[in-house]
Amino acid sequence: MRDVSAKIKTLRTAKAKATLRVSPKTITTIKDGLVPKGDPLPVAKVAAIQAAKNTSQIIPYCHPLPVDYVGVNFELNEDSIEIEVEVKAIYKTGVEMEALTAASVAALTIYDMTKMLDEQMEITGVHLVSKTGGKSDFKQPFSNSLKAAVLVMSDTISAGKKSDQSGQLIVERLKNEGLDVVDYKIVSDDTQEIIDAVKAYADKEKIDLVVTTGGTGVSPRDNTPEAMKDIIEREIPGIAEAIHAYGQERTPYSMISRSQAGIRNKTIVINLPGSSGGVKDSLDALFPAVLHAFKMLRGAGHESDTRTTKVASRK
Repeated sequence: MRDVSAKIKTLRTAKAKATLRVSPKTITTIKDGLVPKGDPLPVAKVAAIQAAKNTSQIIPYCHPLPVDYVGVNFELNEDSIEIEVEVKAIYKTGVEMEALTAASVAALTIYDMTKMLDEQMEITGVHLVSKTGGKSDFKQPFSNSLKAAVLVMSDTISAGKKSDQSGQLIVERLKNEGLDVVDYKIVSDDTQEIIDAVKAYADKEKIDLVVTTGGTGVSPRDNTPEAMKDIIEREIPGIAEAIHAYGQERTPYSMISRSQAGIRNKTIVINLPGSSGGVKDSLDALFPAVLHAFKMLRGAGHESDTRTTKVASRK
């Protein structure tokens, strides 16, 4: 089973369709309510809902997930029944298999209830219609690469007593997200040194994104939040809230972090914890969705929702 523990929860949706070929006489019998076993459509609807909720018990590698909604619609044509199922869940992994399983089971249920009437019935196809959700839906394409800088704040690392791991993790992740990391610097926990470094990035070098690591705790030399008071012009509290919420689900120590985020000129500054684990969790929580902020900074505003992924019809 794939490890999805690092993923964030997003609204996941999927639509699937199944087609059952039947004789015109069978369609008439269903419409007239004369099927010996009863009306197959409401039974098939219940079967589809049950199938969606229990897909992980049928398909071995599917994750159990909290299904929030299952919608089932039937379209009776001259010689076929179209079954469309929509499934929604707020979770870490998609619901394609739930929708496909539900549509399949609905078709099988109708088949079972009407097979004595029509020996030529055939399930001619089950396919995915569309899906949404997941980090890939929130990737933000940019015509020009965003410039980023990474600032490590640590007395011990700046003195050469310890090697840096967290800053390197940030550099690698930013590059993987398509950002141009133009500078990587290590400074002490001195408040003024931190202020001078970040202001230079924002005011002189016009860096788009500055990600710092270290100094967000409560020890005597954790001065990053105090330095931010002289740097940030507008706060972005939701970024820090996302870091805390994501981290708290993975370690109870996340609550102690005093990470902040905000804007200076057109530079976004984000403080991450000093530990490599805290940095990894924070990056997983923020990227790629946080990059949408740069379009807003440039006046692009919010785009219409284009997250639905259409899947080619297989008719």
